Amino acid sequence: MISEYRQNLIKLVLDFVQSCKEIDGVDRISIIGSLISCKVKPKDVDLLVTISDDLDLTHLAKISRRLQGKSGGLTGGADIFLANRNNEYLGRICIWKDCRPGVRMSCDAQSCGMRKYLHDDLGVIKIAKEVVEKPSLILYPNLVRNISVPEDVEEELIKKIYRDAI
Repeated sequence: MISEYRQNLIKLVLDFVQSCKEIDGVDRISIIGSLISCKVKPKDVDLLVTISDDLDLTHLAKISRRLQGKSGGLTGGADIFLANRNNEYLGRICIWKDCRPGVRMSCDAQSCGMRKYLHDDLGVIKIAKEVVEKPSLILYPNLVRNISVPEDVEEELIKKIYRDAI
């Protein structure tokens, strides 16, 4: 039996994937964190989104903030990590609705405002190149399992994304 907490996080990831796959310039969506472990109460949701270099991050940031807010309401959280098509880690989606230079003294983005909604705190958080190149579970555009996937993720996420294909 899966925990209600896990079930709710998985549902939030499903909603995120369904919303993001409609964005032109979102090339790949992967799960890389504890949600794809068998932990009853994973710490949070960690997603890796591969994007085109020219993608306007505004819509992706809005969808990400919705995921972060709803998962935070469950006493979890969410990080949306970004990579480019060359499998280079770029940083995370900025959590602030108003993202521009000088708005927040606590912003630790290296290039605050250079690319709106890109929080490039590369001195604080780094994702290993191997993880970016070969994430644990790719959900979009094609399903790729690089690890054994927990049953609840298979049933409540993968099968719902690929209803007719699996």
